[in-house]
Amino acid sequence: MKALFALALSTVCSLALAAPALAHDNGEGLLGETNDKIITFFSLGVVCFFIFVVCFGSWLQGRLEKRKQARKAAELQQRIGW
Repeated sequence: MKALFALALSTVCSLALAAPALAHDNGEGLLGETNDKIITFFSLGVVCFFIFVVCFGSWLQGRLEKRKQARKAAELQQRIGW
């Protein structure tokens, strides 16, 4: 229990000290000053990423469901003997 508390305390202290250390550039990000074009393209990228994740997940689930149905049909066919 003491180790968990010490870990949590050291993490909080590290994060509290890291925030001001990284804010030396007046809030500019890695790409420099943020404008509408950067925000728009980043937001478009986020939307496209989630669309891709949903489509890929749906495709993968369909493939796995097809495999499951084929396995069930093979077991039933083997049990019946046709």
